[in-house]
Amino acid sequence: MAQLVECVPNFSEGRDQQVIDAISAAISGTPGCSLLDVDPGASTNRTVYTFVGSPEAVVEGALNAARQAFSLIDMSKHSGEHPRTGAMDVCPFIPVQNITMDDCVHCANVFGQRLAEMLHVPVYLYGEAARTPSRKSLPSVRAGEYEALPDKLKHDEWVPDFGPALFVPSWGATVTGARKFLIAYNVNLIGTKEQAHRIALDIREQGRGKDQPGLLKKVQGLGWYLDEAHLAQVSTNILDYEVTPLHAVYEEICRDAEELKLPVVGSQIVGLIPLKALLDSADFYIRRDGLFVIEEEHKVRLVISKLGLDSLAPFNPKERIIEERRWAPWWVR
Repeated sequence: MAQLVECVPNFSEGRDQQVIDAISAAISGTPGCSLLDVDPGASTNRTVYTFVGSPEAVVEGALNAARQAFSLIDMSKHSGEHPRTGAMDVCPFIPVQNITMDDCVHCANVFGQRLAEMLHVPVYLYGEAARTPSRKSLPSVRAGEYEALPDKLKHDEWVPDFGPALFVPSWGATVTGARKFLIAYNVNLIGTKEQAHRIALDIREQGRGKDQPGLLKKVQGLGWYLDEAHLAQVSTNILDYEVTPLHAVYEEICRDAEELKLPVVGSQIVGLIPLKALLDSADFYIRRDGLFVIEEEHKVRLVISKLGLDSLAPFNPKERIIEERRWAPWWVR
């Protein structure tokens, strides 16, 4: 069976379609890479790309994307709702098929070293590739964001894993690593950024700090406001959907919102989602509500309806479920 790695680089540009398309072309034009999804956001000013290929191909695809972004994105002019440290903010490698987490750690190390050598920028390792416990969590590495980098880079504890300990204003810093499949999941509220963030602090595992942990394991979260949609979002990363399923995040946010007398108006998946995550949520609602739903397709439609996944844009299962995107001839089922 072929080795397959998923790469999900996040770039700090979600408004300029020409830049978004140029980075897409750099990835899709890399031999052996298949670009599965491009998900831009105007308020976040960020685009999430999802592509797959062999370990060697995805490293080359990520490098080609970074090279293109280096000539097009200027971080000194960037603003947006999403936390960020650099033009290519984060670049994780995820095992998909016939590949180990150690293989993905190797991809991150090769990519990080080559990126630093190619662009002369600072690069940090996180997740399973982190070399110190303090850098395992992405929010920890990204603390203070781009604006804090000039000072952070002066301290020994923030010497980059690759590249110079120098501030590059147009680029910032890149964080790369290896991790399990992550679901980027946002719940919509008619409310303010501050109200959404209050809920995020309650539900995320980190909570409000060391002495005030949150309710949901393996969940990161924050609140922001989408100007283009005129609503707030509790934005979450579900780090392990088998520990905390999709519906658990939605239902807990609904409970917190009800206490604050805030209406929940659907939710949003950013990027792709495994079929099992949707089917697990379907089974929950079937049991809870005493429904009779057998067909897999109908179960998916049930979850789309229950969670309002099409509230901001159409949710096409053929495009958003990762298993449905296994169309390339080299993808061994």
